[in-house]
Amino acid sequence: MKNVLKKGLFVLLTLGSASAWAVPTEWRIDASHSSAQFSVRHMMVSNVRGEFSSVTGKATIDDADLSKSQISAEIDVATINTREPKRDEHLKSPDFFDAAKFPKLTFKSTKIEKAGAQFKVTGDLTMHGVTKTVVLTADVPAQTVRDPYGNIKRGMSAQTKLSRKEFGLTWNKVLETGGAVVGDEIQVTIDLELAQLRPGQAKPEAGAAKK
Repeated sequence: MKNVLKKGLFVLLTLGSASAWAVPTEWRIDASHSSAQFSVRHMMVSNVRGEFSSVTGKATIDDADLSKSQISAEIDVATINTREPKRDEHLKSPDFFDAAKFPKLTFKSTKIEKAGAQFKVTGDLTMHGVTKTVVLTADVPAQTVRDPYGNIKRGMSAQTKLSRKEFGLTWNKVLETGGAVVGDEIQVTIDLELAQLRPGQAKPEAGAAKK
């Protein structure tokens, strides 16, 4: 009888632990340690690289089944940086992003599915007032760590390719030798550091993470 009770208790504890592990956790994007980088062909001979330094948002992560997770992010167009101030101003002008009229880029996932050792994250990307479905190839979120302030952190990264023309970013000039000054395909890499929200903790303002 004692053995039966012990086995029953063991099963209940095991199921309870599995259930607790399966509970989705809430996270926010730590803006001070996250960024969105991009690369585009210039004059058909080189690549120009830049980044947006302000990425905010939130995520719900289900470690028991990552396909049930969700993520949304917002990027401040005014934080674009290609290490050339005049070029950055041009990119923020109506010729490109038109930051005054469309100050934010937003992404909201609609589906997450396993793809080998990685995941395909499908979602709606809104840029320059145009919304398109895009697919990002994402790494499995890293194991959690605790920072010096007691916050639980984890990281993740994702990549995709975009056609800027599909989002209405059509400015260009034709070279005398043929081809264009600015390529159409944009390679994008997102690097995120996530901070877990404690139970009952109100969601903080975007970008309010401790360094």
